Amino acid sequence: MVDLEELRYLALSFPDATEEEHHDRPAFRVGGKIFATLPDDEHINVLLDAEAAHIATVITPSGCEKLWWGERLAGITVRLADAELDMLAAALTAAWRRKAPSDLAKTIAPSG
Repeated sequence: MVDLEELRYLALSFPDATEEEHHDRPAFRVGGKIFATLPDDEHINVLLDAEAAHIATVITPSGCEKLWWGERLAGITVRLADAELDMLAAALTAAWRRKAPSDLAKTIAPSG
């Protein structure tokens, strides 16, 4: 289980990460781009490429589901009560690296 305080600490631990509102909900950004959102107090949406999202849901089927925007696989939704910190850290690292400016993204090694 990961609580909101741990989640915020983790998401904001990345270089230049900020928390800002997006449609009246908290969103974590880097370089102005969203890498994760909190749709409610029990879930986090992590924006991953389709391959990483598919892999995450296969590896962690309990509490992790695919996040669809229309017909596009946009990431994963993780239920915090079922989340393992290591898995969430890896997913957030991948999402942050994907959205960070390329020079900044190189400062953090790929997860996994």
